[in-house]
Amino acid sequence: MPGSELFGAEERKEVMDVLETGIMFRYNHDQPRKGIWKAREFEKELADFVGAKYAHVVSSGSTAVATMMAACGVGTGDEVIVPAFTYIATIEGALFNGALPIFAEIDDTLCLSPEGIRAAITPKTKAVMLVQMCGAMARMDEIVALCKEHNLILMEDTAQALGASYKGKALGLYGAMGTYSFDFFKIITAGEGGGIVTNDEQLYRNADMYSDHGHDHIGDNRGMENHPVLGFNYRISELHAAVGLAQLRKINHLLQTNKKNKKVLKDALSKYPQITFRFLPDPEGDSATFLSFFMPTEELARTTAREFGKAGIGVNYWYDNNYHYIRNWEHLKEMKTLAKIPVELLGSRQDLKTLHLPQSDLIIGRLISIGIRVSWSEEDLQSIINKMDTILKEVLA
Repeated sequence: MPGSELFGAEERKEVMDVLETGIMFRYNHDQPRKGIWKAREFEKELADFVGAKYAHVVSSGSTAVATMMAACGVGTGDEVIVPAFTYIATIEGALFNGALPIFAEIDDTLCLSPEGIRAAITPKTKAVMLVQMCGAMARMDEIVALCKEHNLILMEDTAQALGASYKGKALGLYGAMGTYSFDFFKIITAGEGGGIVTNDEQLYRNADMYSDHGHDHIGDNRGMENHPVLGFNYRISELHAAVGLAQLRKINHLLQTNKKNKKVLKDALSKYPQITFRFLPDPEGDSATFLSFFMPTEELARTTAREFGKAGIGVNYWYDNNYHYIRNWEHLKEMKTLAKIPVELLGSRQDLKTLHLPQSDLIIGRLISIGIRVSWSEEDLQSIINKMDTILKEVLA
């Protein structure tokens, strides 16, 4: 999955541009930087790539989510519908903005289901945080319509799905705002970094100010800029932006190679009738960063994932994963936080210690995902297929 497989001269050149000026701060210092503005350039090319009017890059995908929520005015007293299958940053983004995450069921898209969202709506619901999980889309038509019906803000956490689309429109542009992650394990990487996209000028300006202590970025005197709002430091550095810029210019190659390699492996697994695949509402819009499939039972999924891992096939069995599924988020269930979030004052109607999402458990318990790599040769792919066949013939016998 990661663009870090393809580090090379392009990344070094962009970084050296910054080092030669000595200006690693993304704002101001117009004269000494000699026209080198990597964050600005990255934002422009990101906006152009996804087809957005505006893009803003920040220090991580996590801070992108937090900034997006603040820019959309989601905070204390608001409920935000979230999936139980996501990276924990999605949940942290809500909590640390003062909002209350309300967990809803997913479906076989691996994203929030329209039915799960509808069941979770209350008069306090302000927004839906739709996570486009594992590189592809939810049931977008139904979810967009549902949010409009209930006057809910739709936000997209598209951290894992840069380059994915639905009916020709980039994921991240179906909501009021969308975010991407550029950490070391994403389809392109800046080492650390995140991006926010929107077609709404005011939301863009909100994000631009909020992620830099509320600065309005008017003028070239850092000490004399106005501060229309309070914010925090979620800035990206010019060095990280430089790496992200070089990586973004490789994304079409990454996507094409992902799709080719994923098809080879999916075709190989398709001969086993016991195996079913993640539902893709628009297969052409898949970023193909993961091949996700379902075994008939949780027991068979555990066995298969274990044996694949022993054979050197990189797999994720998310049900036991400490980072991406609520089942193992003990720190969240017990609200162990140094920040002392007053969750009890927010009036949660979900007891996280006893929360049961049977549909999500049924899906994630049987789910296995193989991370697709762009560096695989034909020999590598054939070796993986041979290993899978050996294991599956025994497991499914």
